[in-house]
Amino acid sequence: MTDKGPGKTLSQTVADQLAEEIVRGHFQPGERLDEQSIATRFNVSRSPVRDALRQLASTRLVEYLPRRGFSVALMAESDLDGLFEASGEVEALCAKLCALRAAPSDRKRIEFIHQQAAEAAARGDSKAYAELNEEFHALIYAGARNKTLQEIAVGLRQRLAPFRAQGFFVAENRLQHSHVEHEAVVKALLAHDGDAAARAMQSHAANSAMNVLQHFGRERHPSASAA
Repeated sequence: MTDKGPGKTLSQTVADQLAEEIVRGHFQPGERLDEQSIATRFNVSRSPVRDALRQLASTRLVEYLPRRGFSVALMAESDLDGLFEASGEVEALCAKLCALRAAPSDRKRIEFIHQQAAEAAARGDSKAYAELNEEFHALIYAGARNKTLQEIAVGLRQRLAPFRAQGFFVAENRLQHSHVEHEAVVKALLAHDGDAAARAMQSHAANSAMNVLQHFGRERHPSASAA
């Protein structure tokens, strides 16, 4: 049976591994994902595999067609760019509203998570940083005090999660750069400066997008990146 990460379900473990392989181009767009073959490979039953594929379908990495089953979705760089653009705009608005609306306890929690992330970045712990990074952004969404906006932000972030995760593990100094960008956001939040928070978050989102899109291009076109 495949090893589960701490706190992860079996289906989530399978989903994470498949997502990484899809993003890295190990599966071709349109390629069918056979449940039984995947179950055999991971030494699990088909049930967690089916759940994993459904999770990936919600992020649009995988698509489901009646009578055909699951297959790898076609994700063009322009589509990914559009997702990041939309996410960046939504996150900037969340940061602005969070700076204006968050309670003192919310701000303290954001500052605490930011400090924890600094320690993870300093020791080069990409997995711990990635988890703290997700909590950091989730706290900002919640601090905006707008449930509709929060749901949109979370949905976009979930769709981009497999691509963003790769950036933390492969990009040079991305953890340190991400933390510096977060510092600007936190300072604006603590100062109740909505416009500054929005600018800082939008800059952070743009840098994250550029990093992921460059990596995505290299993975899809390795010969071009070697030129």
